[in-house]
Amino acid sequence: MRVFLTGATGFIGSKILPELLAAGHAVTGMTRSDKGARTLVAAGATPHRATLEDPAGIMAGAESADAVIHTAFDHDFANFVANCEKDRRVIAALGLVLKGSNRPLMITSGTGMGDAEDGKPASEDVFNPHHGNPRIASELAVQTLLDDGVNVSVMRLPQVHDTVRQGLISPYIQIAIQKGSVAWVGDGANRWPAAHVLDVARLYALAFDRGEPGARYHAVAEEGVSALRIAEVVSAGLDLPAVSISPEETAEHFGWFAAFASLDMPASSALTRAKLGWEPTGPDLLTDLQNMDYAALRVS
Repeated sequence: MRVFLTGATGFIGSKILPELLAAGHAVTGMTRSDKGARTLVAAGATPHRATLEDPAGIMAGAESADAVIHTAFDHDFANFVANCEKDRRVIAALGLVLKGSNRPLMITSGTGMGDAEDGKPASEDVFNPHHGNPRIASELAVQTLLDDGVNVSVMRLPQVHDTVRQGLISPYIQIAIQKGSVAWVGDGANRWPAAHVLDVARLYALAFDRGEPGARYHAVAEEGVSALRIAEVVSAGLDLPAVSISPEETAEHFGWFAAFASLDMPASSALTRAKLGWEPTGPDLLTDLQNMDYAALRVS
């Protein structure tokens, strides 16, 4: 198939690309720059120039595709709400192109959208339309497309990591460098799910090949890693003191990151594993954090 892949040069998309090519698909990759276009050509893909601010340009990339995988997202978390709404508009635009056909669309969301707020780990069979996370906008857009008969599915992500990037933990590390200490809130028992980026890319390819309308998948290798354990490893890597702060101090210490710092968001992938036979094999989150080049982070 001819697959249109948004975010094709990004952290996750660049790992999905070789999975698709190895499976025999032809890939058109969305990119914002000449450098990105050269990277895609070298990888064996066809570049398509567009940005998230240009839904019409994205629609043009999807027009001739047999399927679409949407991974592009503006990761400026200081403007998270606006960027989630931007994602909603892009998903709606892609749906306009695919409506009336059976061409599959896979979009990207977060595992928190499967949190029923009952104290249990988030699950693939839960969709909470009233969830307070602004990323719910992406899955609300999906519900509209499903009602319109679009063949759309959802890949929900945890903290996706290697030794260079780790989702929200990357800005957390930068805040620690700026503050001179590595902080957690309260007892640090709140947990974040995680998965290695190569395991995540492989799951996208597996789920894409299945092409099940309305399916939701969790790319979760570790159900929950505590904030305390993350802080301890980062503290050792940066050689900075590890400190507990009170909930009242969170906003002053973390700024925009305060909205995430104390969240407890474990997530299960039991249904995904059973359905697709996916078994993660990559390093766990703490191993990747232990093997980072912290000296390079201090000068970046």
